[in-house]
Amino acid sequence: MKPYLLITFLFIPAFLLAQASEMLVTYQTDTISSYYPDDSTRNNPYMKDMCVLDVYYPVGKKDFPTIVWFHGGGLTAGKRYIPDYLKNRGIAVVGVGYRLAPNVKAINCIKDAAAATAWVFNHIEDYGGNKNLIFVSGMSAGGYLTYMIGLDKSYLASHTIDANHIAGLIPFSGHAITHFTVRKEMGIPGHQPIIDQMAPLYHVRPDASPLLIITGDRNLEMLGRYEENAYMMRMMKVAGHKNVKLYELDGNDHGQMLYPAFPLLLREVEALTAASNNKK
Repeated sequence: MKPYLLITFLFIPAFLLAQASEMLVTYQTDTISSYYPDDSTRNNPYMKDMCVLDVYYPVGKKDFPTIVWFHGGGLTAGKRYIPDYLKNRGIAVVGVGYRLAPNVKAINCIKDAAAATAWVFNHIEDYGGNKNLIFVSGMSAGGYLTYMIGLDKSYLASHTIDANHIAGLIPFSGHAITHFTVRKEMGIPGHQPIIDQMAPLYHVRPDASPLLIITGDRNLEMLGRYEENAYMMRMMKVAGHKNVKLYELDGNDHGQMLYPAFPLLLREVEALTAASNNKK
């Protein structure tokens, strides 16, 4: 090798080499027809159609982190998918489908989210993943589901999973108050905020998993979405939580904030994974 070629190679940034290495990894997507542990979907066509997840994972790799991803849509629309930005990153991504209102009450959306997350805890090691590195994230309604199963421990406890074993919670512009679809079911107008047991803020506690909150610009966001998430951050700190952050993505409205939020999600996963590995 000529000297100048060697020097050029040595000065290639490490992150580019890492990306090149990941390009050599083969990824596969497996579709799981039901994430409920019993056969409860057999005689329920709607559950059978909706309670499905896709596991996107690196083949032959071990101890990789996993992101459980909940789509948005106000708990009334949307479908499961694997975000393109998170592909080919050396991690697994689980795109979760869940039942939608008004076909079911909104609480069943949360129960589905918990059942899907429990499935990941129980099965990700079969794919080579590390069950101590399971992160939960989602956009809008998916952010609300992230909050609810991560902060209200009862949902995962029904599957014998401790919510505190989630490696990190990263909601994108999720409701911190009671979701507007829940309020609609209760006959409460969408502009009337309430905080009850269906509100993530009701379940503020100091021992929850690390929490990274991301929203759009406060002047462009949907209703008071930035302010309620800012209050969540403040109250978590008041309660004594030691690892909570809030990022406001200036210049981005509710829909636009999704794309610039993905690098922040990935950076948080990488940082918490490195911290976990350093404790070993």
